[in-house]
Amino acid sequence: MEPSGEHPLEALAKATGRDFPNLMDARRRTAERLEEKRPRLAALRHSPRASIVLMGSWGRQELTAESDDDFMVLIQGARRRLIKPLIRSVKKVLDRASGKQGVFGGPVFSDRLVQDIGLGGDDNDNLTRRMLFMLESIPVTGEEIYRTVRDEVLSRYLDESVKPYRPPRFFLNDVVRYWRTMCVDFAGKEREGPEKWGLRNAKLRTSRKILFAGGLLPILDCFRFDEQRMRGFLESEFDLPPTDRIARSFMENGASDAGARTLGAYDEFVGRMNDGDFRQALKDVTRESAPDSTAFSEVQRLGRDLEDGLLALLYETQYLPDVVRDFAIF
Repeated sequence: MEPSGEHPLEALAKATGRDFPNLMDARRRTAERLEEKRPRLAALRHSPRASIVLMGSWGRQELTAESDDDFMVLIQGARRRLIKPLIRSVKKVLDRASGKQGVFGGPVFSDRLVQDIGLGGDDNDNLTRRMLFMLESIPVTGEEIYRTVRDEVLSRYLDESVKPYRPPRFFLNDVVRYWRTMCVDFAGKEREGPEKWGLRNAKLRTSRKILFAGGLLPILDCFRFDEQRMRGFLESEFDLPPTDRIARSFMENGASDAGARTLGAYDEFVGRMNDGDFRQALKDVTRESAPDSTAFSEVQRLGRDLEDGLLALLYETQYLPDVVRDFAIF
């Protein structure tokens, strides 16, 4: 594990001599903007048991100049009519609030996140909200409410089916399900139209894989713990951004050099996404024009490097290959 006071990504950089300047810059940028937004959002009138939660690039601590402000107003408990802060009030504070598909930018009631796991009530929106809440989110107000709800979701996953020194299958299956859902939804969005095909494809190759790996690796690494220690481990992991969880797993599994290559590729991608011209070039790419796009070719290379490193961690280290074989597929 990382030395006291040092995040895993910093520890990986020190151990391998590989810097991650774009990720570090993005973390500083995220912290600065959080410091700016937090008092303004905290000044909004809040219902009891309400928390404003930021997700996506905010939760990964990877803000770029054009990142969206994906958020939810989280309410602990069951659905109710009157909640504060009002969604429109939050949007006035945020610069790039999204919500075209109805997943973000609305009230989210914890009873649905906790109780509706699986079966008909767990639609795509509910699954997406729960996974992003668990895997890449950060509370801006109501941190105690945020942590209480996160503990409730985690308790649901760590039920009586959990066995010592094995990954929690319930949680594992839901994280894998979400990854596959993102892949299927990519194809569905393509059928709706070619807009932003290149940008969506680029994210699926990179930041969406970081999201998935940031959930998958801590769950697989639970093979090291009994039931009591497993919960504490997962709680501490989900206090970290996904890149720290991934860096930690590479180091603990004796694959620091592969981790440096993997997160080095992702660092390059984050730097490219902070370049307005590069980002616009990706937005303009369609499936037909992709073979002729220099920007898309660069993303393909970085995506392959990222994936190769993650596959080496999962299949070429001492312990994880057996865990993957026994739990990740069937």
